[in-house]
Amino acid sequence: MDIGAPELIIVLIIVVLIFGVGRVGKIGAELGKSIKEFRQGIADDKAASSTGAAEPSAPVVEPEPAALVAHEV
Repeated sequence: MDIGAPELIIVLIIVVLIFGVGRVGKIGAELGKSIKEFRQGIADDKAASSTGAAEPSAPVVEPEPAALVAHEV
């Protein structure tokens, strides 16, 4: 079952009737912007992982040996 051009045109007409031409244009622009930002984020992550610039991890704090800790009695 393939979706052809006539079916897509009918769906587009229904969407325009429901939302209006202006709102459909805004939705398309927002969707395009979101896809562009998503692709840019993926590219940035790949670039960071290939250069080895990972997120800094929290410093490791080693506990002091018990013999060096002064306890007052």
